[in-house]
Amino acid sequence: MFSVASTMLRRGALRCQDSRRTIATVVSGNKTSQQVRERLKKDVAEMRRQFPAFRPGLVVLQVGDRDDSNLYISMKLKAAAEIGINANHIRLPKTATEDEVLRSIVGINENPCVHGLIVQLPLDSINPIDTEKVTNAVAPEKDVDGLTSINAGKLSRGDLGDCFIPCTPNGCMELISQTGVSVSGKNAVVIGRSKIVGAPMHDLLLWNHATVTTCHSKTPDLATQVGRADILVVGAGKAEMVKGEWVKEGAVVIDCGINHIPDSSKPGGKRVVGDVHYASAKERAGFITPVPGGVGPMTVAMLMENTVQSAKRFLQTYRPGKWNMACKKLKPQKPQPSDLTISHLCQSKPIGQLAREVGLFSDEVEFYGRNRAKVHLDALKRMEKEPDGKYVVVTGITPTPMGEGNTTTTLGLAQALGAHLSVNAFACVQRTPGSSFGIRGGAVGGGYSQVVPMEEVSLQSTGDLEAVYTASSLAVDTVKARAHYEAKENDKGLFDLLVPSIKGQKVFSPVQLNRLKKLGIEKTEPATLTKEEMRRFVHLDIDPNTRMDNSSLANEIMAVLSLSSSAEDMQQRLAKTALATSRSGQLITAEDLGISGALALLLKEALKPNLMQTVEGTPVFVHTGLSCDMAPGISSTLPDRLALKLVGPQGFVVTESAPGAHLGLEKFFNIKCHHSGLQPDVVVLVATTRALKMHGNGPQVTPSSTLLKEYSRENLVLLEKGCGHLKKQVETARMFGLPVIVAINTFSTDSEEELDLICDQARQAGVFDVVRCTHWAEGGAGAVALAQAVQRASEVPRPFKFLYNVEMPVVDKIRTIAQQMYGLRDVELSPRAKEKLTLYTKQGLCNMPICIGQTHTSPDMKGNATDSVLHILDIQANTGAGFLLGLVGTSSTIPEDPIWPCFHGNDLFKDTQKL
Repeated sequence: MFSVASTMLRRGALRCQDSRRTIATVVSGNKTSQQVRERLKKDVAEMRRQFPAFRPGLVVLQVGDRDDSNLYISMKLKAAAEIGINANHIRLPKTATEDEVLRSIVGINENPCVHGLIVQLPLDSINPIDTEKVTNAVAPEKDVDGLTSINAGKLSRGDLGDCFIPCTPNGCMELISQTGVSVSGKNAVVIGRSKIVGAPMHDLLLWNHATVTTCHSKTPDLATQVGRADILVVGAGKAEMVKGEWVKEGAVVIDCGINHIPDSSKPGGKRVVGDVHYASAKERAGFITPVPGGVGPMTVAMLMENTVQSAKRFLQTYRPGKWNMACKKLKPQKPQPSDLTISHLCQSKPIGQLAREVGLFSDEVEFYGRNRAKVHLDALKRMEKEPDGKYVVVTGITPTPMGEGNTTTTLGLAQALGAHLSVNAFACVQRTPGSSFGIRGGAVGGGYSQVVPMEEVSLQSTGDLEAVYTASSLAVDTVKARAHYEAKENDKGLFDLLVPSIKGQKVFSPVQLNRLKKLGIEKTEPATLTKEEMRRFVHLDIDPNTRMDNSSLANEIMAVLSLSSSAEDMQQRLAKTALATSRSGQLITAEDLGISGALALLLKEALKPNLMQTVEGTPVFVHTGLSCDMAPGISSTLPDRLALKLVGPQGFVVTESAPGAHLGLEKFFNIKCHHSGLQPDVVVLVATTRALKMHGNGPQVTPSSTLLKEYSRENLVLLEKGCGHLKKQVETARMFGLPVIVAINTFSTDSEEELDLICDQARQAGVFDVVRCTHWAEGGAGAVALAQAVQRASEVPRPFKFLYNVEMPVVDKIRTIAQQMYGLRDVELSPRAKEKLTLYTKQGLCNMPICIGQTHTSPDMKGNATDSVLHILDIQANTGAGFLLGLVGTSSTIPEDPIWPCFHGNDLFKDTQKL
């Protein structure tokens, strides 16, 4: 890696020879380092030409604020900027502990934008820090100082092409090469044995075929050893210890020392000298480096050299914007085993490996065993300026008891993109309370398109749902307790309960100060409140007939969790969540009750997305979500936002809405997209032949019904009728301005005539494409055509638009949904709904999206409405979630009859179970 000059240097002095002496040629480090920098500048420019978004990265990590360290760091940063390296300086305070330093190093190690990491020594901390431990914490591939034991070991073994050489010895070798003197076969003497200079210098000369002697302060007859040296490198740290008369005539002398000695002629009273007595040595040496201006500038130049070399190595495996993802090759079995068996046969990779593959840092991931991890929200903050990927939403026709495979299609599409088309792809799915052993079975997805391990995603959650129920219970209990004590205690007694004395002093909490401000009371000291102000502060006057039940409140808290874009946003939403109403009709919020902080604390962990994987090893975020009756029925916002950053601008995030373009997709767009600001690029609409036959007025069945076999027989008449429902769903989805792709989730019993009929009907409806999919039986391979169609559709510019303006009157918003989504003539509000609407208008709550609270079992959900008017029985203000809930005549906040569970056959000690 060392260049050899074609001519002898003539730097700073002339070589003059007479009968008495020779004056050495001065080898200038300033000039040589500038040549190195110019060469590196061209190298970086070439990298940028090939990869415009790429730039070599260097980080200097400093502990404390030493003046000498600051000087060295400024030199390094200046040199990096000149070459085109993106250099950053991270300074930790003098109070930094060893753990804090190590955590910082780990974060830098894992940052793919950093190719070189320098830990500036000494570590100026008031706490004890093991320098060796810190130095070895630097990843060897980023150790551009060459100080880790791994790099030192490789150098000592002669693996010069597979390690980083410490910068000062590296610079010395560059200076030696500039003299034109060959190292091979020469006698070399190194004075000093430090890990930074002496020891690596010895190894470097040795593996460049010199005969090397290392000397130090204990070496006897040092002058004799120096006198044998053809090449002398001195780094002992002692001013002018090597005398000129020791030096062999014509030797190459490299002086690494930097020492300060008194000199009254200098402004500071000191001057800088090396370890060699320069004036006498230059009269015997053939070549000599000055101090300053010799080795010093080369150290910085070689640091830049190593950084650029590290970036070049990175580019050997770098694919712009592409993950280095290890995917599993499936071998689908025939006949196909059960979902549980497939899950158990899947050899999933450790979740930590998957986290690294998608670009997450170790301190951003919290492991729950081998297969699950929560991702900290700091990851989203770190990447907030990164561009988003493509956003695909999967929905379906109105669901039937047999299921259409929305989630299976979501996962199959993500597997096809990631495992088969080598595109960065993330799936984002929701784990609803009903997914455990309900109609969806025990898994998320199914067949060869599912999240694994099946039992962990379904049963062994990370506590998200439990946190929601605990929070709702706390809120309900708090409302009951507050109502009880308001009736029992006088104003003073209630005030003492709310503002207890702490160490003899009463202090308002921040939440209580907010309540005082809401009441128009500007006082901050409890003792200054008048009796009237105290009464207003302590009395909420809760109407016992308006308190929310646990189930309804859990719905809204889950919606808050799903729609929150950050922890701060979640707490603000919780603070605004209405828990009851006063007798005068005012909404009583969690902040009024002083529990918004406690609720946020309970939900803090639940807000973090859960990272898992598909059967093919592609990434999945599994998070909480709700059904589509009393809530939007959407996957959560935060996983989508994080995944969009992780996949990069050429990647894809495949998320899901509740089935039914007119039901789930409408809420996805008008509620989730309204709050999140995210805009999808493509809509995938899932359909099956048997579901369309049921929509063609086929017999109603359950998954266990004997009539189910009827839907496996070819029936083109019934199917064609059902395609009318498909056309309506396509028409509904297209209203939002996006390209729509119909994915036919096929079964082995589907005939070619049936599939052709669906394709023809879908094309007549104006879809971008219609694709047959076999992802349930084949995994991602069965959805490759769908993935390719999605890629094509994502390139088509389509202006996304909402169905309505949220500032429209509430009745007009409901009417727009009823007419354009459900095909109804008008909307009718009950007296109770009108009364509520009048109240909400006075309270300024009407500029929110609308969530129509009905399920797919409602009469108009099958595409053949029995009434041309949508009857709104009641309206509820979900102030925390940020939408108005309109309850139709067919909906109820009381849970529907439970579905018969699917737990049969699940056993810890089954043969297929891995223990």
